[in-house]
Amino acid sequence: MANIIINGKGYQVEDGITILEACNRLGIDIPTLCHDERLEPYAACRLCVVEIKGKGKLETSCSTKVRDGMEIETHSERVIRARKEILDLLFSNHPNDCLTCEKSGECKLQDYCYEYGIVEGTYIGEKKNYPLDESNPFYTFDPNKCILCGKCVRVCSELQGTNAIGLKDRGFDTKVSTPFDMGLATSKCVSCGNCVAVCPVGALMPKKRERYRAWEVRRVKTTCSYCGVGCQMYLLVKGDKVVGVEPAKGRPNNGLLCVKGRFGYNFINHPDRLKTPLIKRNGKFEEATWEEAYDLIVSKINEIKGKYGPDAFAGLTSARCTNEENYLFQKMFRALIGTNNVDHCARL
Repeated sequence: MANIIINGKGYQVEDGITILEACNRLGIDIPTLCHDERLEPYAACRLCVVEIKGKGKLETSCSTKVRDGMEIETHSERVIRARKEILDLLFSNHPNDCLTCEKSGECKLQDYCYEYGIVEGTYIGEKKNYPLDESNPFYTFDPNKCILCGKCVRVCSELQGTNAIGLKDRGFDTKVSTPFDMGLATSKCVSCGNCVAVCPVGALMPKKRERYRAWEVRRVKTTCSYCGVGCQMYLLVKGDKVVGVEPAKGRPNNGLLCVKGRFGYNFINHPDRLKTPLIKRNGKFEEATWEEAYDLIVSKINEIKGKYGPDAFAGLTSARCTNEENYLFQKMFRALIGTNNVDHCARL
């Protein structure tokens, strides 16, 4: 353990962790645009700078580790002045379209500009003017809104392992790009959308079938139904309609999803989707209650089992169910019905 002082108050924290980690655990807020606890420290945005006694310059808290006896100021006048300058620089080269931006309400740059009182950018000069990349069928990339935090590049390489994008050129001309700057559709991108999930601004945005603002939706945590991995995610619900998906952090996926889990949700709202059980009466399917359906199933199982024995049954289950549901299904056939005639539609 290390004994440190933060903002004049003494704390004991685990030795070897970063200042940002220590402050997060202690409930001391430090702004950051490029940090992600799943990634190696990058110190790109510089917004997390703090003042350390005995140091001549400000240090980035995301990459500086605590040591015994360290004295830290997270919100001194010098620190706040530096953060304001960084935000001013970022916002001076950023499209000022917050009123119509789809990210409004969950944009970290917008939040920090509000917190630190940055109303407009004071640096007048050349601005980025790149074309939008809309070649990917699931999301768009607006390089003019990109703040070069590098999170999308690092998630793609360090976590997803695809390496579809990287940083091109130097200085003012630096931009996130695909190989030879030929667009996302020609790259190795697998459309997982994990870059979209970590973008702190409106540079990477999903293509929405229905427009919504962040405050218009409620998040419902659920398990992805596309395979047995059990990835956790949030359904974004507007009214009574699912309008989007966001990954949830934690086991087993730790904030990552595949293209199906991230963007393959529109079947939920399909008009042809069955919403009630159907029972065939006089040659035609008619809507029924769940009680009627269950009663029919039980009576038919008992009738057939009594007449032909348990091996007259066979069960076929689905990869779209969870592992737990598939386990219950085979248990029902083996233990309740009494047959081993049970199989699965896929070989995952």
